[in-house]
This record gives sequence, structure tokens and C-alpha cells, in this order.
Amino acid sequence: MNIHAFTFQDTALHALGSGALFWPEQRLLVVSDLHLGKSERMARRSRQLLPPYEVVDTLTRLEDVLIHTDAKTVVCLGDSFDDLEAGRSLHEDHVLWLTRLMAGREWVWIEGNHDPGPLDYGGTHLEQLKRGPLVFRHIAQPHTTAEVSGHYHPKVSMQLRGRTVTRPSFLVDADRLILPAFGTYTGGLRSDAGVLGALMGRDAYAIVTGPLPCAVPMPR
Repeated sequence: MNIHAFTFQDTALHALGSGALFWPEQRLLVVSDLHLGKSERMARRSRQLLPPYEVVDTLTRLEDVLIHTDAKTVVCLGDSFDDLEAGRSLHEDHVLWLTRLMAGREWVWIEGNHDPGPLDYGGTHLEQLKRGPLVFRHIAQPHTTAEVSGHYHPKVSMQLRGRTVTRPSFLVDADRLILPAFGTYTGGLRSDAGVLGALMGRDAYAIVTGPLPCAVPMPR
């Protein structure tokens, strides 16, 4: 499994090439913005049709990460479902699949802006979670420290062998860590967007996902 090991708030963490975050000492896996059911929600609201494979792809990648990390705790950092109706409309096979992934694990659903209410799934539903020195929430808050969040779907564009390559990326500075979206069809916000520049300190860097995750200066 491809990882980039780094330290945040004196905590040893692994940024995985998939866009998940792993805390080995706690055997804790963090994923953000799964947006399960996005194709169903888009068809329902806008009649825009996308290939209905994003749930299968997202759950396949999630299962692979769980197998390789043997995580005992999973924290989903909000927007796990594209909206409440999408959560209720998952195919029965997908519900059973998700239930199987949750079995035997502590599973924490952090409240997101797309899925703010309780859903009919097991696990624990929280606005935020504090574990050790770290605080897990969906949207980064100004003037906080030791914060792990999602929401913005950050991505970074780089020049590689004469062409521009764009990949989802973690953003890290001394005070906060923002995860990329894990879900399929989620898109992303470039790291040089004003809102991300305002949140991240001058010491910020990006960890680019993919086959060989690596740290680069955060483009501004």
C-alpha cells in the first residue's frame, strides 16, 4: 500500500494514495466526503444522468483500504451521503456491503453539510470527535489547532513531463489537516482558491494522492 508518512501535532500519520488517512497507533482510518448516492441525487434533482457506478467504486476502494490497514476505527468526516434521500435510496446490495464493512469496527459518522441529520445506519453520529490531541470535524474553523477536516475536496495541479497533472491532495500546516474527497464523482477545489489560501498558513504543504503520494509546496 502506497503511503506518505508525516507528523501532525506530534502524531505519526500516514497519507494513503487513495486519499484516506491512517493513524497507525490508534488503528484509526479517516475518509472524507464519500458522497454515496451522488448519481441518484443528480438524476432526481436535475435529470442529469451519470453512470450509476460511483457507489460500487467508492465502496470497493474503501474495502481495499480497510483490508490493507486492518483499521479498527473508521471516522467518516461528513458528506458521506450526497443528501439524506440518497442515503435512504442506496440499493439493498450496497447497504449490505456497507453494513459488512462496518461490522466489528467502531464507526463514526461526522455530520456534514450534505447529510446533517441522522441516517438509518449503525455506528455513532457526532458533530465532531476528539481523539487524543486531534479534533475531527467536517468543515475547518478559523483559529483552531489540531484540526482534521474535509469538505473542500482540495486538489493540486502540477507540471509533470511537460503536461499538467491534477490530483486530489491533502493540505497540511502546523494547525490543520484537510483531507481530499474519497468518493467517486466528487470533483475538487484547487489549492490556490482564496478560501483555502485564507485557511492554510504560510507553512502549508500538499500531499498529492496517487500511486506514489508525495509532499509538495502548496500552490497558492
